[in-house]
Amino acid sequence: MNGFGWTSEHEAFRKAVRSFLVKEVAPHAEEWEAAGRIPREIYLRMGDLGFLGITAPEEYGGAGADVLMAVAFLEELPRSRMGGFCASVSVQQFMATAHIAAAGSQALKRRYWEPSIRGAKVGALAITEPDAGSDVASLRTRAVREGDAYVVNGAKTFITNGVSGDFYTMAVRTGGEGAEGLSLLVVDADTPGVSVSRRLKKMGWHASDTAELAFQDARVPAENLVGEEGRGFELIVGAFALERLCAAAIAVGSADLALEETLAYMKSRTAFGRPLTRFQALTHRLADLAAQLEAARRLTYHCAGLVGEGRPAVTEAAMAKLVATELSVRMADACLQCYGGYGFMEEYPLARFFRDARAATLAGGTSEIMREIVARSLLERAGAQERKAAPTAPSSQRREPTMEPSENPAAQTPSAAEPWTVERIARSLPGRLRADKAEGWKSTFHYRLKNSEHPDWTVRIENGACTVEEGLAGSPDCIVEMKEETFLAIETGKMNPQTAFLMGRVRVTNLTEMMQFIKAFRPLEG
Repeated sequence: MNGFGWTSEHEAFRKAVRSFLVKEVAPHAEEWEAAGRIPREIYLRMGDLGFLGITAPEEYGGAGADVLMAVAFLEELPRSRMGGFCASVSVQQFMATAHIAAAGSQALKRRYWEPSIRGAKVGALAITEPDAGSDVASLRTRAVREGDAYVVNGAKTFITNGVSGDFYTMAVRTGGEGAEGLSLLVVDADTPGVSVSRRLKKMGWHASDTAELAFQDARVPAENLVGEEGRGFELIVGAFALERLCAAAIAVGSADLALEETLAYMKSRTAFGRPLTRFQALTHRLADLAAQLEAARRLTYHCAGLVGEGRPAVTEAAMAKLVATELSVRMADACLQCYGGYGFMEEYPLARFFRDARAATLAGGTSEIMREIVARSLLERAGAQERKAAPTAPSSQRREPTMEPSENPAAQTPSAAEPWTVERIARSLPGRLRADKAEGWKSTFHYRLKNSEHPDWTVRIENGACTVEEGLAGSPDCIVEMKEETFLAIETGKMNPQTAFLMGRVRVTNLTEMMQFIKAFRPLEG
């Protein structure tokens, strides 16, 4: 594959992955599908081959490779001929340990991440609950701190590797309602009070186990907290792009394999005295899908490049997942049709391909949620363009705000009659500080606002007071980057800050400091 940073090393790795899957995994597909489980030995084998720590640092046993190498691996996973295998392995490597890798303590990394890379432990990501899926902020499973442990009560559902997993990286509510009350805990599967309430039967993905989990007064060591209390939502949202990139890459590989298998079948199958490849009604439909497949592949690679560079890719990842997984369903459907009646038979691969493709449009955020993310991005972009194009009053008619310090905090907030600008909002911060929320807190923020006449600001909080100056001064505890229109929309209440972060509109280097900042300032009035 040319472009997008692909090299001969990526292709060599892809071939090695394909050889392993074709020789050591695919021959067991029928057996593992029937058993509804993947033998633990195969994880150890993948660990030995370096397939479970592709992007992980070498100090934990990983290969330290780039995201494109991971995409090459993910694209080849469907060669296992089991959608459930793809799901189980991608969860093991890129989801169950992602948060531990990003914010876990050194002890957590050694206890869970390192053995997962070796294949000695199998992990699961436990987010979804019976009453809350994509609405992460509404999760109910609660963890109450008691001494040196958290006592966990609640339930999780649709958990891949939930039956066979050794540990669960789990979203729990440690605080009040909403996103700010969520945290992440690593819970050992054999913890007293943790049980598999039932193993779920699925239409597809038979080789992977999917479970509903129950937690009743399960005591989890406090040291198993990932990062800090209240950071769970940010960590979960921060991993969405990678999770959806995984789904997109697997879907591309699945569609590619279905097309390859179908073309081979059509060459060997004859009807009315000629091979099926001579019937335009079939080949033209596949030609359309092949073109769409190449477009989906390129979109997925573009998203991988953004993720690899550490750039916001929430919208692009939602696009890639939406396009690739929906295409995989259409491809499986069209290919099954080319097999005729044989496509409906379990002895042919398309029956399983068809079942397995459907799950990808549901897991990791439904297609409807992906469309909502993309739609919000489009609407925000359109709104920003409208605000940019709107005429402004001549400078002679605009009143400049007074910058004189005042003992009355409200006096430093511009009146509602004056237009909100970056400068006016920045200068209003000292008067909006909640002193009680800033007591004992000392922090320096650097704001970098793109497309603004006044792009750089330094905000300092110390001894219950706030100072603001234009430009970047001192050493920041947190750097905040966004476009001017995003900043204005958030400050004026037109955009939820959590939504902006979710969609990749805001970048921060210290999420904990940013959350404290949001709590410490009153919203604009008027």
